[in-house]
Amino acid sequence: MNSPHFWRRIAGLVFSLFFCALFFSKIKDTILTENARIVNARFPDNHTNTETENSSVATTADSDGKQDFIQWVDFDVTAAALRQALRYDVDSYGKEPHFNWIDLLACLAAKYGGDFSHFQENDMDNLIDRLQEGFTMEELTADMNYFSYYKEAYGAILGGMVGQFEAQIPDKTTGETIWVTKYGLKAFSPIAKNFPYQDYDDFGVARSYGYRRQHLGHDLMGQVGTPVIAIESGYIEAMGWNQYGGWRLGIRSFDGKRYYYYAHLRKNYPYHKSFQGGDYVQAGDVIGYLGRTGYSSVENTNNIDEPHLHLGLQIIFDESQKDSNHEIWIDCYELTRFLYMNRQETVRDPETKEYYRVWQMKDPAIPGGAKEQRIDAASLNTLLNTSDR
Repeated sequence: MNSPHFWRRIAGLVFSLFFCALFFSKIKDTILTENARIVNARFPDNHTNTETENSSVATTADSDGKQDFIQWVDFDVTAAALRQALRYDVDSYGKEPHFNWIDLLACLAAKYGGDFSHFQENDMDNLIDRLQEGFTMEELTADMNYFSYYKEAYGAILGGMVGQFEAQIPDKTTGETIWVTKYGLKAFSPIAKNFPYQDYDDFGVARSYGYRRQHLGHDLMGQVGTPVIAIESGYIEAMGWNQYGGWRLGIRSFDGKRYYYYAHLRKNYPYHKSFQGGDYVQAGDVIGYLGRTGYSSVENTNNIDEPHLHLGLQIIFDESQKDSNHEIWIDCYELTRFLYMNRQETVRDPETKEYYRVWQMKDPAIPGGAKEQRIDAASLNTLLNTSDR
């Protein structure tokens, strides 16, 4: 091991690793610069309000012939940062100033160069202090070249998760259910409350079935039959068999920017009976059941070793990205950790063996409103009292 040849090999390896890291760093910087150029070209004042900036993405080429939409996003915002930003947003709602959680996260992302391993709670607290002193977000981010990029990118990822909605809750005095108007988190964990699961950050690991590729999703290991919950309201864009994902369900957000992919659902009975292709789905609805189907061209085959839900989240800035070689799939690990705080309670109908959400909501994002996923009140009360869930 002390031979000159050995140390030359070690030195060569270190040298190679250094230049690989430098190469990928340059690629990331190039992507960020190009995305920032695109955003700033469309929003020259660099500080368009969130509603306008996140409402649409241009689909035409600019004067240089380059595509005029964001082409890549790395999302590594931690669950802790998401929770803190949400708390500031909700606590300040209806007050001046109101702290938009996406703006807070975008500002920190610009500060960190998109790397939230640097995140500290004090950084967000200090940002809030400056805003409370009277500085505007525009003033504080005036010299941040990538703020507008992160604002649009994070808006596309998180834009449907927080807002006003109506929720059904139990009245503490009478025990009857009542409707209240709330502002806050209206997205849900993909696994129903009281059902165990395990996960780890497996985004990007190798997969070999069919062809060698990266795993562009997040696996949540659980028991077959566990109710799978819609994270966000949307419409069913894909439903049926896929040889990789088995029985799968694809739900598109109403603004078109997010495509939630739920795969490896249960054999024989993968979906909730209340849904079919094209239907509107409300956040918190039971949409299907965890299983281990897939990895087979033969429909309804269990070929996955360990039962789990494969959750994918594709971000779409232009429709040309939807089914292409330029798809943007993000790491959902920290996002699912964040959504753990909002898990839908379910109840099982012993006759049909179907699960239903216990607490209803009315999401104004759904055009014309959504049908409620419920069983009759008498049956619900009986099932809740017997606690067969």
